[in-house]
Amino acid sequence: MGIFDLNAYEVVLTEDLPDLKSKGYLLKHKKSGARVLLMENDDENKVFTIGFRTPPSDSTGVPHIMEHSVLCGSRDFPVKDPFVELVKGSLNTFLNAMTYPDKTVYPVASCNDKDFQNLMHVYMDAVFYPNIYQHDEIFRQEGWSYKLDEPDGKLEYNGVVYNEMKGAFSSPEGVLDRVILNSLFPDTSYAYESGGDPEEIPNLTYEQFLDFHRKYYHPSNSYIYLYGDMDMEEKLKWLDENYLCEFDAAEVDSEICFQKPFDKMIEVEKTYSISSEETEEENTYLSYNKVIATSLDEKLYQAFQILDYALLSAPGAPLKKALMDAGIGKDIMGSYDNGIYQPIFSIIAKNAEPQQKEQFVQVIEDTLRKIVEDGIDRKALEAGINYHEFRFREADFGNYPKGLMYGLDLFDSWLYDEKKPFIHMQAIPTFAFLKEQIGTRYFEDLIQKWILDNPHGSMVIVKPERGRTARMDRELDEKLQTYKAGLSPDEVEKLARDTAELIVYQESEDAREDMEKIPVLGREDISREIAPICNEERVCGGIPMVYHNVETNGIGYVTLLFDLSGVPEEKLPYVGMLQAVLGIIDTTHYEYGELFNEINVHTGGIGTSLELYPDVTKVKEKEFRATFEMKGKALYPKMDVLFKMMREILTESKLEDEKRLKEILSMLKSRLQMSFLSSGHTTAALRALSYSSPLSKFKDDTDGIGYYEAVKEIEEHFEEKKEELIANLKELAARIFRADNLMISYTAAPEGLDAVEKEMETFKNGLFERTDGDEQENRCILHCVKRNEGFKTSSKVQYVARTGNFIDGGAAYSGALHILKVILSYDYLWQNIRVKGGAYGCMCNFNRIGEGYLISYRDPNLEKTIDVYEKVTEYLRNFEADDRDMNKYIIGTISNIDRPMNPSAKGTRSMNLYMNHVTEEMIRKEREEILNAGQEEIRALADVVAAMLAADQLCVIGSEEKIEEQKALFGEVRTLF
Repeated sequence: MGIFDLNAYEVVLTEDLPDLKSKGYLLKHKKSGARVLLMENDDENKVFTIGFRTPPSDSTGVPHIMEHSVLCGSRDFPVKDPFVELVKGSLNTFLNAMTYPDKTVYPVASCNDKDFQNLMHVYMDAVFYPNIYQHDEIFRQEGWSYKLDEPDGKLEYNGVVYNEMKGAFSSPEGVLDRVILNSLFPDTSYAYESGGDPEEIPNLTYEQFLDFHRKYYHPSNSYIYLYGDMDMEEKLKWLDENYLCEFDAAEVDSEICFQKPFDKMIEVEKTYSISSEETEEENTYLSYNKVIATSLDEKLYQAFQILDYALLSAPGAPLKKALMDAGIGKDIMGSYDNGIYQPIFSIIAKNAEPQQKEQFVQVIEDTLRKIVEDGIDRKALEAGINYHEFRFREADFGNYPKGLMYGLDLFDSWLYDEKKPFIHMQAIPTFAFLKEQIGTRYFEDLIQKWILDNPHGSMVIVKPERGRTARMDRELDEKLQTYKAGLSPDEVEKLARDTAELIVYQESEDAREDMEKIPVLGREDISREIAPICNEERVCGGIPMVYHNVETNGIGYVTLLFDLSGVPEEKLPYVGMLQAVLGIIDTTHYEYGELFNEINVHTGGIGTSLELYPDVTKVKEKEFRATFEMKGKALYPKMDVLFKMMREILTESKLEDEKRLKEILSMLKSRLQMSFLSSGHTTAALRALSYSSPLSKFKDDTDGIGYYEAVKEIEEHFEEKKEELIANLKELAARIFRADNLMISYTAAPEGLDAVEKEMETFKNGLFERTDGDEQENRCILHCVKRNEGFKTSSKVQYVARTGNFIDGGAAYSGALHILKVILSYDYLWQNIRVKGGAYGCMCNFNRIGEGYLISYRDPNLEKTIDVYEKVTEYLRNFEADDRDMNKYIIGTISNIDRPMNPSAKGTRSMNLYMNHVTEEMIRKEREEILNAGQEEIRALADVVAAMLAADQLCVIGSEEKIEEQKALFGEVRTLF
């Protein structure tokens, strides 16, 4: 590599990282004191991260506001939002920034060399030379500011982070996570909220904000990470000559302090908000938390993940079971947070009562004492270790580049001991060590030492308070209006003028020459080739199979697809419940806990899902296929176990187990509520689409608000509804899981085919058989009704969805709609809903079957946002973009399409195209439409949006006050929970 020739750096450490097929180097930049870590390998998906230790000294959210603000223009890139310009015009595979309790990181990734260099340049410039010193408007826009539209108007707070955290503080899980962290480390920076407490954020002054940057954003406090296949010497030279050489090393006191252990556990009680119609009964969170050494102990770092699995997270795990059997809470969750200096092991009961606190602690400690005495179930430990080791080896992080995830894991040790960056990159020897400890007293001794005998812990109770949001909003409003009343007319005038000036700043156009400083690739940098589709139709043991020939490193990925077209509409919620129950209920040969462990000892896991495949050749008829899918993965020699366990779950599950069914429904209700609060934008979009789309109605009935209402009804009236539930689950299982209803998708290298073909005949013969008594199965007909609903919650913010089908409205689909998604999400909607409106996010989508939506995320507004949506067509009819801008939008679009895929994703994509009847020709045509689009093609899409808006479908999930105040917008208004 030749890095040793670079005089600007000294080599601190070199390390072989065979588990990650990498060579690691830790360097120090001599002049500036910057720490630099390289992981050299052949991964084309290159990653660059610069991070800083940023311990907060209060809860004003300065680290979080800084993270947003430095990306709003810099010395070399003096436009208002270079981050957004990059999102629009880069081939990045990841581009974001994240604030943690003790660090702020700025990661980027790309497979394109030129693009990767551009991203590095923009991010290095942003962190070291941001425009925050020249423009206080950045602080006021991203952090907080007074908002007064006219001198006689109402004074309010606004700001992107302020509104984001109002949303985050509306979630009880968010409140709980924060209180746990703060309670255990009262003498350190973890006692504060790095994201910002909405009540504290307005205490932050502009000068304090700048001081924070001056102190912490210095190379001596930086951690720079480079990963992948690149010329490392060239990158190091560039970093030195363009940035690091401009700084001298400095003493930056950013140490993450160690919390002295407690003498005894402490107790903390807090409240969270529920809406005025929700009940306070069975709505309390109880949490038992212990601090586990430090994240610099690589064995404990992994061992407690295994214990979390074996004691708590796996279905049927003993702690979870003991608490459920004692009737404490309806959903038991655990977590092991090892991303901070002193990791936290937590046991959480949701939907409990405050008076169960003592019993909660007693059940936990009695159960753990018994486990220590009798020994932990060997199978559970084997399963936990195999589960984590399989994931480590597979390195499947979904849409996230693995180099990004490795970089974040590095910080778990590097941040606290700069000589130990690689300890968590060498997990295979640690897993081997942990396997050797099974059957010794190792794991039992950990429980005794770190949980039972450890006084450094907290008992956290988070209780509901009805109408808390409304009360706090009222108190805030009174405080602001009292403040305004105490101002002189000149001061009031100044507030209104400041608000107007901020809007002028936000609306001002960036100078053309400044825009041109943002590096943009050309269309010639983009391949016109599409990603290969690997679908081969075969028959396997008499069952149709679509085989995807992909190199998978010895793992076979199996998907069983059972057709759901014969299930009548009124039974759809039961299909959702069947999917939720399977795999976590007893079967003929296994208790459900044993079942889960047996699967994880031998395989990479089994899961179920419901999938929908619209037929793109029959868009007008709205035809689609719905499937009940079971996915499993295993090494080729373990395929026999995988199929055996799949059949066990599908045909031998004890669906008459009333006690377990009630537990699962309670857990399901609780988790759906959690997802609605955190992902209200997608929930609202799905619900609004269901007003006219049979496909979305199906999804809403099996996974959305329609499904939640069915689950809630059965869970709350379980005794009178249980027989009907059991009869439906059994009837559906027998109807769905038949050989004549099945097809298979299989992703593997050719040498993995024999393993599946060998198992298929036996598997098929073990499925249910069609009986003579089976009624004639007709295709399910779904009935859509337009409702335009407003769902009230305790949240302080809104999720506003406007949807419709543009093909129904007479418009046509085109590949250029992919570009429209980029233009609206990062130009028009971004400017109006996020920058000016203060919402945390905004998105849109338009698909091949004509469904489109516009949505906002953690949005303080409602009517204003709908008005922004209405004006999209006018914006598009007047849309102007020169060649450079169009290039940028097209590159940003292709970046979303050409994501690098792991082996499993390649198979999934190919199968989706097969099921949707999307041909190679269609994809080529769509790609050409994207690459050849110009200003006129975008203007023409105004008709698509007009046709979508004409459907007038609206659904909002949000604050009960805001929805009540604007109830005239809705056909129906009701409380969600």
